[in-house]
Amino acid sequence: MDELLYELIQLTDEEQLILQSDKKVLKDMYTSQRNFIIESEKFLSKDKMIMVRKHTRFVDFPMHKHNYIEINYVYNGTLKQKVGKEEITLKKGELLFLNQHIEHEIDACTKDDIIINFIIQPQFFEFILSYLNSENLVSEFLISSLYNHTHNGHFLYFQVSEIEEIQELIKKMIVEIMSPSLLSDSSIKLYMGLLMVQLIKNASKAVNNKDQSLQHYIIVESLKYIDENYKQASLYELAKKLKQPHYSLSKQIKKATSYTFKELLQEKRLSKAKELFDSTKLPIVTVVEEVGYDNISYFYRIFKKKYQMTPKEYRKLE
Repeated sequence: MDELLYELIQLTDEEQLILQSDKKVLKDMYTSQRNFIIESEKFLSKDKMIMVRKHTRFVDFPMHKHNYIEINYVYNGTLKQKVGKEEITLKKGELLFLNQHIEHEIDACTKDDIIINFIIQPQFFEFILSYLNSENLVSEFLISSLYNHTHNGHFLYFQVSEIEEIQELIKKMIVEIMSPSLLSDSSIKLYMGLLMVQLIKNASKAVNNKDQSLQHYIIVESLKYIDENYKQASLYELAKKLKQPHYSLSKQIKKATSYTFKELLQEKRLSKAKELFDSTKLPIVTVVEEVGYDNISYFYRIFKKKYQMTPKEYRKLE
């Protein structure tokens, strides 16, 4: 038995309580809501975007959702669950991505069933999305998680137990999160990005509960365009690139993301400005120009509205 498996197979305090009681989920540990929506706040500190948690064994988990993206990974044994209306049994080395809008219920695991749950804030994937090829299952999943105002449930099931690169990346992430060091946060982001690339390469091994569509392509390209051209981006230029009427494109973006093109562009510019304030000593007026604004008063107003302080006040926090 490898060292990590030996550590993971030990009983947690929660599992000991379950074995000593009537084998019911300790719901208060997972949610403060009446509906069974597992909350990231129960496990993630405010400064963290991702963590791993061993799935609690010996008890059936009733139908529930999460307010985060979850990845189930079978380190040992199996995991049987009902996802939406589909019965899925994950085997050792397999992955299941669940967005925050899908319900699932899980059969009780035995002692030898070691399941690792990645608990991830959807925003963690924003920086990854812009680097992904447009037409793939992973970017479709991320869009449905980040910008899905219709709350459609979506999962991706990857049968990748034989792909050594994927298994190694996941194990490295588990170790970094369970035994953090100075560079763990940076390492985890790197590993997660590499994992997404590997999953795209092995898309043929994925089961998906949503179909690809032209609209998906249009939305991914729109987000990539904003990310790469935020300084001078315009809806008209984007519409020309995508060969879409600008008024139709505007409606599609709004429908898919619940934000207008202008709002998405503003979010990107403000995020970039904050990044420049954090990483450079550029004068405020230069930062304003760098992110595409020529009206400094307007920039001050929207920056303060988003971050509850002026750029000058934000700089003083450093």
